Amino acid sequence: MDSQAAARATAAVPGIPRDAEGPVFREPWEAQAFAMAVTLHERGVFSWNEWAAALADEIKTAQADGDPDLGDTYYRHWLATLEKLVVEKQVTTTDTLHRTRDAWDHAADRTPHGAPIVLRPEDFEG
Repeated sequence: MDSQAAARATAAVPGIPRDAEGPVFREPWEAQAFAMAVTLHERGVFSWNEWAAALADEIKTAQADGDPDLGDTYYRHWLATLEKLVVEKQVTTTDTLHRTRDAWDHAADRTPHGAPIVLRPEDFEG
């Protein structure tokens, strides 16, 4: 993802945590989720208006369910929105998302702390 794409996303989607240089992230996965959304937008999967509306709906639902909206859950909402839109747009399926999440958990369980997590075919076998 290039810095111009990140700048366009930051300008188009209100509420993105940012500083003077652009978006800021607390954890690496937040940056990865951001980059995936930017890439999918650039590929025409959704418009920024569509993304912003879906993200706003996700945040409103979370707040109604008790999210205190302290800013620390923003990218959790981002990720949930991303998952919903890729299923809605038929980029993937809910089953594939769950299978991949489970495979990641299996791989993480066997990986020593601090080592890179590597997915193997057997991680997808349940």
